[in-house]
Amino acid sequence: MTFLSWLVAGFCIGIVYDSFFEWTLHRYVMHRPVKFLTYSFERHTLTHHRVFKADETYHVKQERDKYTVPMAWWNGPVLIATTQVPFAVSAWLTNCTTILCGSFLATCLYYAAYEYLHWCMHVPRERNVERSGIFFRLNGHHLLHHRYMGTNFNVVLPLADWCLGTLLLRARTRFAQARGPSVPDVQPQT
Repeated sequence: MTFLSWLVAGFCIGIVYDSFFEWTLHRYVMHRPVKFLTYSFERHTLTHHRVFKADETYHVKQERDKYTVPMAWWNGPVLIATTQVPFAVSAWLTNCTTILCGSFLATCLYYAAYEYLHWCMHVPRERNVERSGIFFRLNGHHLLHHRYMGTNFNVVLPLADWCLGTLLLRARTRFAQARGPSVPDVQPQT
């Protein structure tokens, strides 16, 4: 395979891996207290989900609440480095670093997309991205996560939600949901 082929392969494998990594981290670390990793649970479940629910509070209401939307500055480098471990081992064993470069690029872009999309979901400003059909669907997906915390763990690519049986497309029962130009109606179909 050529350099470009390995780079593209690393990128594609990285994106798929990142979906499953995001799902696992979100479900098992951010929604459950782990003995030595309570920070993620406290910051995400106890703070973020307390401030942002699926109703009108899904969108930021108070300026101070904006700070509960993004992850801490140091989370990005830690998460990116953690996701690269299997790729680094593979690169070391095969003496092929190109796949590592592709996966690293994919993970950096995935993390940036996570932070930006999540910010736009909770702090809407009618940005160009908020007018896209993909954002519209992802926003509904995430809104349902705030209603049913045991579902829809992915923010960027719901592949793992689909494969692992946590994908929810519509609410189970009617509720007073958030409204806005980039928020779909996720109420049950009658």
